[in-house]
Order: sequence, then structure tokens, then C-alpha cells
Amino acid sequence: MIVSIIIMLIVALIVIALWVSAVQQHKEKQETERRKDLTKQKKIIEESEDVLVNNANIPMSEHIIRILQRRIYDALAAMVQLSPNSKELKNRLKEAKERLEGSIDTANLENLVLPDNDKQLIALIQGIKKVRAVLRSEHGKGKVDSQVFIAEDKRLEKFQLKINIESQIKRGLSARSANMVGSARQYFEKAYATVSAVAYSDDYIITKRQELEGYLEAISTELKASNATALKKKAEQEQDDLDVLFAPKKKW
Repeated sequence: MIVSIIIMLIVALIVIALWVSAVQQHKEKQETERRKDLTKQKKIIEESEDVLVNNANIPMSEHIIRILQRRIYDALAAMVQLSPNSKELKNRLKEAKERLEGSIDTANLENLVLPDNDKQLIALIQGIKKVRAVLRSEHGKGKVDSQVFIAEDKRLEKFQLKINIESQIKRGLSARSANMVGSARQYFEKAYATVSAVAYSDDYIITKRQELEGYLEAISTELKASNATALKKKAEQEQDDLDVLFAPKKKW
């Protein structure tokens, strides 16, 4: 009888130990998942805030700013659910809500100023790509209206096109001023090919196409004149050589 009771107690202890271990493992798994979710939401917030900081360099519409603000608010709301006792997260959520409900002062949406050096130019292009990536992501989640997505993505695409064209023209003009006519022509031809490949047409595209045609025509004229001058000098040199060859020999 005592042996049976001891066996039952041992079995009960084993069952209890297994149950406690299972509960502990479940809690640890939940905590791991919670931390992963917190890290994910924190990354979303940092990415969105980083894009918003670029508002000074990339003209953003109210739609884009609201999308980014909503993205930050939703991520903070998710973090508050995961950490309901965090006063810091609750305060940040309150501030995010106030920004979301506040007014927005948008600058001239077409006022895109190109930076002076290549490093800043690359950063600007990367910034626009980040905005487009966020826009696609939020549209994929159903948080952005399709018409808004198409219009905003098209506007950002035009910015990238403008940066490409203007940077090539700038390099072409710099090469031309340094008398590097061949390099200048390559830059202008590359920009012209980009303009010509665009499927749509607007005032900017028409103006830049005409501007580039003017640059290429001027360079072509300069090269023709340069070649004509070189040929003339070569002919004169050859004539001088012939004159020397066939000149009457002096008698000493």
C-alpha cells in the first residue's frame, strides 16, 4: 500500500514537473515572440521617421506624410499592446496621434533642388526609393487607396527621372566648359536617350528634349568646325612640305 502511494506521488511529481516545464517553455516562447514583434515595430517606426526627416530634401505631398504618420502610429499602437505597462510608449503614441490629427504645411511639390556633390545626390535617390518602397508596402497592406498610390508613385518616379536627366546635363555642361567636348556629348546623348525613352510627354520632357537637341547640335557644329580647322592645318602643312621638297636648290 505504501509502495503504491509512493509510486503515485512520484508519478504525480513527474506530471507536475512536466506541466511546469511546458508552461515555462510556452511563456518563454511568448516572450521571444513579443520581443520579435517589438523589434519589428521599432524598425518600422525608425524607417518611417528616417523617411520623414528627408522631407526637407524630397518634396512630399500631404498624402505621403499622412501615410508615414499613420504607419508610425499603427506601429506604436502595436507596441503598446505588447507592452501595456510602458508609460514611454503610451506617451509616444499620444504624440503620434496629435501629429496625425494636426495640420501639415507642405512645400512646393515641384521644388526639387539637386545637391552639389555626387554623395548627396546618391542619398537623395536612395531617399526617394525608400519613400516608394514604403508606399508600395502600405498599398499592399490595403492602407493606401489605389488611386492615391498610382498618383504618388508616378510623382516620385518623375523626381527620379528629373534627377537622372538634370545630373547628366550638369555633368555635360561641366565637361563642355573644360573643353572635354567628347565627354560632354556622351553625357548629353545619355540624357537625350533617357528623355526619348519616356512613354509620356509633358512640359518638362518637351523642354528638356529641345534643350538637349540644342546642346548636341552646338557640339556637332563645334566638332565640324574643329575638324575643318584640323584638315586645313594638315593640308597647309603638307603643302609646306611639298614646297620645301620641290623648291629650287641653291647653288653654292
